[in-house]
Amino acid sequence: MDIITLTKENLEKEHICCAISNNKDCQVAAKKEWISQQLDAGLMFKKCDVRGKCFIEYIPAENAWAPVLAEDYMYIDCLWVSGKFKGLGYSNLLLDECIRDSKAKGKKGLAVLSSPKKMPYLSDPGYLRYKGFITADTAKPYYELLYLPFEENAEKPQFREQSKSPHTEQEGFVLYYTHQCPFTAKYVPLIENLAQNKGVPFQAIRFKTKEQAQNAPAPFTSYSLFYNGAFLTNEILSEKKFEKILAE
Repeated sequence: MDIITLTKENLEKEHICCAISNNKDCQVAAKKEWISQQLDAGLMFKKCDVRGKCFIEYIPAENAWAPVLAEDYMYIDCLWVSGKFKGLGYSNLLLDECIRDSKAKGKKGLAVLSSPKKMPYLSDPGYLRYKGFITADTAKPYYELLYLPFEENAEKPQFREQSKSPHTEQEGFVLYYTHQCPFTAKYVPLIENLAQNKGVPFQAIRFKTKEQAQNAPAPFTSYSLFYNGAFLTNEILSEKKFEKILAE
């Protein structure tokens, strides 16, 4: 199986597995713009040569859009192999490529956001632990920072302090998000309009720089929804799911 690495030269023509559509789709356009901006910061997006969700995205932790302290580590943004490719060894292939590349670049290890049990949009803890990842740090209500050290006595990565107990000072609904996940480009405006039509206080705040994301109030910067200061969910909501929250 060939692995394709996205570059500035092939980004325009290659499909991105997490948002399969043409380049005029708002999700594809947003994600490709975000990738293009991060390539100079060391972002790597590698995908198997198949038509579907089968890729890994990682970046030097110092440049990660995440509130973590993990000097000289590589931070995995996303490892996604969809169901139709399960059991074919693609997850191992992609992770092994990330490990090989990270070691070649002199990194101390890998770090990735997960949870004690599988949660939407977070990396699968069962698979990661099977591959040797262990817990480096935790944050409320269910986040775990897992890491795979390449050397003995490597310093553990950790969450930045402000993200360990997610909260905000604002009233009403507050959503922090980025275009690192392409689905936000479609679904954030939908629930924003729904809230406006229902007269519900709602503020959407998009992080546009790594510095903003690194100072986020919650570990998952692609999407974190709060209500009256309390963290609600990191799941990217459809209109139907947001209406259910409003009803509750």
